[in-house]
Amino acid sequence: MSSTHAASLPKQPHRRPPHRDGGRRFLLLAGGYWNCARKWQVRGTVLALALLTMAQVGLAIWVSYWNRDLFDALEERALSELMKLVGVFVLIFALTMGVTALHMHVKRRLQLDWRRWLTDLLLEHWLAHGHLYRLQFTAGEHDNPDGRIAEDIRIATDVAVSLAHSLLFALLILGSFIDILLRVSGSAPLPGTSIAVHGYMVLAAFLYAGVGAALGLMLGRPLIRATNRLQTVEANLRFGLARAREHAEPIAMMHGEPHERREAARLFDDVGRGWNRQTLAYLGIVSFSTGYGTLLPVFPILIAAPQYIAGAMTLGVLMQAAQAFQRLTTALSWPIDNLGELARCRASIDRVASLYEDMLALERAEARSRGRERIAVCSSPHPELELRQLRLQTPSGEILLDDFDLRVRRGERVLICGDPAVTVSLFKAVAGLWPWGSGEVRLPLGRDLMFVPRQPFLPAGSLRMVLSYPDDADRHADAVLERALECAGIAWLAPKLDTQEDWGRELPLRIQQRLGVARVFLHQPGWIFIEEATDALAPKEEVDTLELLHHELPSSTLLVISRRARQNHFFERRLLLQRPRPGLQPPAAPAARPETPSLPEA
Repeated sequence: MSSTHAASLPKQPHRRPPHRDGGRRFLLLAGGYWNCARKWQVRGTVLALALLTMAQVGLAIWVSYWNRDLFDALEERALSELMKLVGVFVLIFALTMGVTALHMHVKRRLQLDWRRWLTDLLLEHWLAHGHLYRLQFTAGEHDNPDGRIAEDIRIATDVAVSLAHSLLFALLILGSFIDILLRVSGSAPLPGTSIAVHGYMVLAAFLYAGVGAALGLMLGRPLIRATNRLQTVEANLRFGLARAREHAEPIAMMHGEPHERREAARLFDDVGRGWNRQTLAYLGIVSFSTGYGTLLPVFPILIAAPQYIAGAMTLGVLMQAAQAFQRLTTALSWPIDNLGELARCRASIDRVASLYEDMLALERAEARSRGRERIAVCSSPHPELELRQLRLQTPSGEILLDDFDLRVRRGERVLICGDPAVTVSLFKAVAGLWPWGSGEVRLPLGRDLMFVPRQPFLPAGSLRMVLSYPDDADRHADAVLERALECAGIAWLAPKLDTQEDWGRELPLRIQQRLGVARVFLHQPGWIFIEEATDALAPKEEVDTLELLHHELPSSTLLVISRRARQNHFFERRLLLQRPRPGLQPPAAPAARPETPSLPEA
């Protein structure tokens, strides 16, 4: 819908969906990728990542035993043994660099490939069948879909792969270093008793990590909600600033900069409040984590020192036990250490999944409602446009037009005017973008239609691309493009066919409208629907443009929505559409009569 009339139609209120399990939502995004058309390539990459993670764990175990030998050699002052250990360390160093580099390459490749697949999946649904337009009228949590696709997919895939790798690494470390710690720590008596506890350092590691996990979860509980809220308000700020950039010219002309500054300040205040909530949520967990991490290197040495002093273990064994203790508690502390990333990933997964689920719900609703209480768009077996018992409603249910019948044959010229909300909704209904209501829209045989909105979409790029849109830029010869520009009265743009500009900002509205008309001359459709797309032109220019359309495309049908009647002589029929008055029975719609020589009014 054009910006002119968008405000007149209320949107469906957005409601938060019921809470859904985060794991199920993750599987929704990951399961499809795992079983996609390239599933064996995907699974091979995942397997390679897992094998490289196992290699990293193997190197960590090797380093543990190397450290043990190093400290034993230092304790015995064995220089020859020390030199051998230096040679072994060079090998470990080289392998560690190689495995780490290869692991990072495979991981980033997987992250990018998953992001590409998921982006393509959401774009396939969002940029199809008018969903990017209809979604804004659909209940659900899908605000800022562009930000969700561009930013939240990146966060969800990048962080999910990183977390999966770190979790696998932690589990492998847990299994490996429990065995090492059991063997090197031996037994120690309980204080004040003669009862020996085998593997007491393993029990101490679990106790240390368990207390840390419990306190960390308690202190970090508000973090997920705070992170989700912050990402939402950050997306709102980006959207608001991008909207101001896109509408820079009208804002500057109306001196609306103070208003935009206030709006941007309000959005940033929301960011500030979200940031402060997240800061408070981080405060407790960061303070605790700092103390937890500071004590970790010292604690195992203190509890193993009595055995070393008693001569029950060598210095190398003591240091290996201390290192194994740290590795084990770090693995056990994985949920706490990654709480922030888990919150960020969960928030992005929820935002991406809710957008995807709402689009699937929109498609299911469209499938269920075909033929009942929705406007059905189908093909006619005849070269004519036919509207049967058409009822137009707003998304909230207000009736705009009721029991409307119309038949337009090939080659007719029809002027449609009246209430803008009604006329524009009719335009969208024929285009298949307005499902709210009932009745049928039967499109002419072949569906050789072109819709020209009031402000045409002009993609950034060359003028050739803009004029050819939605075809490829190289589909039309220069002579054909120049002829279309000449017919639209903007031949002076022909030398700029290969100039790269943001044409939607560079050109005034009347020239943009002429570019929209030039597309009609270029594509030469059999049916042309114009929505106030010549209203910015001067009266004579508008009449000349319509006359030229009829001259260049004499067999094409022309339906024009306009609020002005200065082109009445050009049209064979005029339809005046108004909303039904509250409390009154709406009048019967006119039956179109193409053979009428005068200009009848509905």
